[in-house]
Amino acid sequence: MRAGCAQCRNADPLQFEFSYAFQPIVDVHARKVFAHEALVRGAAGEPAGSVLSRVTADNRYSFDQACREKAIRIAASLNLRSHLSINFLPNAIYRPEVCIRSTLQAADRHGFPVERIIFETVEGEQISDGKWLAEILSEYKRIGFKTAIDDFGAGFAGLNLLADFQPDMVKLDMALIRGIDHSPSRRAIVAGVVSMCGQLAIDVIAEGIETRDEAHCLSDLGISLMQGYWFGRPQFESAAREADITWTM
Repeated sequence: MRAGCAQCRNADPLQFEFSYAFQPIVDVHARKVFAHEALVRGAAGEPAGSVLSRVTADNRYSFDQACREKAIRIAASLNLRSHLSINFLPNAIYRPEVCIRSTLQAADRHGFPVERIIFETVEGEQISDGKWLAEILSEYKRIGFKTAIDDFGAGFAGLNLLADFQPDMVKLDMALIRGIDHSPSRRAIVAGVVSMCGQLAIDVIAEGIETRDEAHCLSDLGISLMQGYWFGRPQFESAAREADITWTM
């Protein structure tokens, strides 16, 4: 049990507004929208930095909780039929079984199925306790959420995290994707990750795809779940349909 739970319960409400844009994650083989990632924006669509710059150690928990509720509420209002991917802040969580209650209440209140919610955590965030992150993700998975490691290959946790916990998905860092069609080294690294994840029953999502050739290359490497401007840009308080997606590959 962690000592911050009383602070969580007594957290002050946020003093700023924010909203979301939604970017599709597509299954290129099935030609379906698999999920939409909720990307934080200002209340009038301002860039994420205008919001994240106001997040401090004092309001981090309130912000994390508000993000979950708002993403679910907007997704439900859009009648989203795909999965919904929500980024969360592991360092804002003290006890996962307690901190998740408001998320479950929001899902129930807005009629959004728990099994269609994906929680993404950013691998590059400096998390002091990898075992603690694995515990959080394990609890989320036990409840019925899907779990994903974002920006995989970018930084801190790396392969050690997969040794402790196997998420449903990993999202390859876009630095590995950029120009992969011209880079034998990137192709070899991604092929290795795909093979490893296949043995661990983890789906791989490639993000940051901007060209047809990148998409073709990744498909040839066995990746079917993709995200990036080539398929669709984030839409403020709106979500793409299959008919809106660039499927030309």
